[in-house]
Amino acid sequence: MPDDEIIRPRLADLAWPRRTSRLTLRPLTVDDVDAVLAYRSDPDVGRWLGRPARSREEVMASHFTEQDLPHSLAVEIEGAVVGDMMLVVEDAWAQRDVREQARGSVAVLAWVLSPVHHGRGLMTEAVDELLRICFEDLGVRRVRAECFALNEPSWRLMQRVGMRRELHGVRDSLHRDLGWVDTLGYALLADEWRAAR
Repeated sequence: MPDDEIIRPRLADLAWPRRTSRLTLRPLTVDDVDAVLAYRSDPDVGRWLGRPARSREEVMASHFTEQDLPHSLAVEIEGAVVGDMMLVVEDAWAQRDVREQARGSVAVLAWVLSPVHHGRGLMTEAVDELLRICFEDLGVRRVRAECFALNEPSWRLMQRVGMRRELHGVRDSLHRDLGWVDTLGYALLADEWRAAR
């Protein structure tokens, strides 16, 4: 291994579950499929999701594969799954001679919460903990997330947790019902997160 290669832990290497004042975060398992289907199949939720979830089979094929589960967390309240989160660690772009230093330095986040629990600050609480996991436990230097610009609750949450808007893509994303729409991208650096705490 080269001296400049940085080895970072994976999500699966961490101790679980994680608890906040009201929530428990833990790895998503196939036992959660029915709970996930219950909120992901809601038309108001599905409107903003990249992958449709209209049936149990569709959810299994798109969210519970060997590729998806290592990056997925369940959000629980009193033992009931009410949301899920994705955390994928990837490499930052780098010039070839410093590429090893950029490996695993960026986390990409996504989240979904059951509409029954909207408006209570639960996903803000969950994303706050996810940011802590990214910066303290996984050692990434940057976190980013994107959403459709029309998905105001999602980008407002990004702002609440301290993320900065870095991208406004004009009609750069194709929505299944709305056609070409704008995308917003937000990010936060580890040193910014630490300074704000």
